[in-house]
Amino acid sequence: MSDEPATDRSARGLDARAVDAALRRLARADQAPWLHREVARRMAERLEIIRLRPALLIDWWSWLGAGEAALAQAYPQARRVLVEPTAALGRRSEAALARPWWSPRRWRADAPRVQLDGEALPPGAQLLWANMMLHAVADPPALFARWQQALAIDGFVMFSCLGPGTLRELRALYERLGWGDATPNFVDMHDLGDMLVHAGFADPVMDQELLTLQWRDAGALLAELRALGGNASPRRFRALRTPRWRERLVDALSSLADGQGRISLSFEVAYGHAFRAAPRQPVAEETRVPIADMRALIRRRNAKAVR
Repeated sequence: MSDEPATDRSARGLDARAVDAALRRLARADQAPWLHREVARRMAERLEIIRLRPALLIDWWSWLGAGEAALAQAYPQARRVLVEPTAALGRRSEAALARPWWSPRRWRADAPRVQLDGEALPPGAQLLWANMMLHAVADPPALFARWQQALAIDGFVMFSCLGPGTLRELRALYERLGWGDATPNFVDMHDLGDMLVHAGFADPVMDQELLTLQWRDAGALLAELRALGGNASPRRFRALRTPRWRERLVDALSSLADGQGRISLSFEVAYGHAFRAAPRQPVAEETRVPIADMRALIRRRNAKAVR
């Protein structure tokens, strides 16, 4: 991975059309992926370390991030804005907010509202929450800059995403069999921290954990990987695969099973949070001191030297 932040789709390793297709498919699912819901639960536990009680919070890619209920419980008095990447996912968030229809909060002026990515963000948010979505973004530095502008001074961003250790077993299998890339590139958490600083955030804190998921067979594994979004690498195999190839894939995955027949894959989850720092005052190119002040300073120093 390059030391320079990725600024285009090819460097980041994402196929925009594949990402859009995955979002359309996920918008038709019964609920957000299990892994997203689990990471949202773990990330919500980290809210305890934040003393600031936000009056306005932004939940980025809310429906797939599965954190709306946790945020509502943690900050019941906060006004919430749910940002969605597509109209279909926006409708899913709106439908979720409409239940139950008799809720008095639904009709209040500060009721949660949904808007699409690309629309003007409300200024002055104290919290921007983004769970399990950054790995699907082609240009993280540009997104960090948008987040920084949406936050109030001392407001904080909290996010999670998949890291480079994700599906390492599957990537090794594809490489061994010459099948192209099994996943897109995932950005290392240290690079994400550098991007945050460059975007104007202060005191970024990054950490990661490695989760191991197990499946009873290759079919269940493939179904869950598809539910997570699929492979958006531009270097993946582009044509349709044959039933014979799928049989080879199932056999190869089955060879990874343990003594009890369970297949395990690793998922690296990176967590980050940072504060929007106050803008620094520009430093003048030169400093002018009156000659009288300079002479007085020299006389004081000479007096001290005599003593």
